[in-house]
Amino acid sequence: MATTADFRNGLCIEFNNDLYTIVQFQHVKPGKGPAFVRTKLKSLTTGKVIDNTFSAGHKVTVARIERRPYQFLYKDDMGYHFMHRETFEQVPIEEKLIPSADLLKEGQEVDIVFHAETETPLSVELPPYVELEVTYTEPGVKGDTASTTATKPAELETGATINVPLFINQGDKIRVDTRTRSYGERAKD
Repeated sequence: MATTADFRNGLCIEFNNDLYTIVQFQHVKPGKGPAFVRTKLKSLTTGKVIDNTFSAGHKVTVARIERRPYQFLYKDDMGYHFMHRETFEQVPIEEKLIPSADLLKEGQEVDIVFHAETETPLSVELPPYVELEVTYTEPGVKGDTASTTATKPAELETGATINVPLFINQGDKIRVDTRTRSYGERAKD
């Protein structure tokens, strides 16, 4: 058991029969009345973010979660298959637990978050940026735009489609931000 004094960003707690991680918190001591803690909690099972207020000193149950290194192997009708990088144990994961699953490339290294007590996978965390090759995009024409922020759709080697600047061509390797699904920069060789 922990109290609101133990709150920190990233702490995982059991709340309303679900697992939540603290995204943001603020201790408030109003001039009148008791102190309280205002929080933003993100559900590890659904991904929804909720606001909640705890009275100061409120006891919460801390959930133990573990991040383990895995490598993406392949996808089939059973789901996405990953292999632990040290024990070589393989585990299938449902697509709903993987944000931006279409940015996964075979051999990609990821972290899988497990609930330590029940050994159930909660989510798959992709690295912040992945390098992917553009397999198809319309060629950009010089003088095609009056602004510098013009973009065009590009299909990547994993099948995902994102918007890229006009100067990106088919065959270019680019870095994609997995959190926002946006173009980051050209990949450096």
